[in-house]
Amino acid sequence: MAWVYLTFAGLLEIVWAYAMKESHGFSRVVPTAITLVAMTGSFGLLSLAMRSLPLGTAYTIWTGIGAVGAFVVGIVFLGETVNAARIAAAALIVSGLIVMKLSTSS
Repeated sequence: MAWVYLTFAGLLEIVWAYAMKESHGFSRVVPTAITLVAMTGSFGLLSLAMRSLPLGTAYTIWTGIGAVGAFVVGIVFLGETVNAARIAAAALIVSGLIVMKLSTSS
């Protein structure tokens, strides 16, 4: 169950990162509220995952899901630049997440 919690915590990290961008420095109420709710949920689920997963594994995978997810959201919804170097960097992050998952027994 810890991996499920961790996955949803990472997905909520993507939500709060996007909502924070859309809040324009917390000057817009709805995106600000979404940011705060998603952050709370993300941290809460991360803490549940950490009950049985090692700190290094849980935190690395949580931030990796958020980083790669925010990268994809930036490209798809915000028109951010796509180039070979950025794609390679995201692929390296995903590779690291896979190795971290495979090397953790839990």
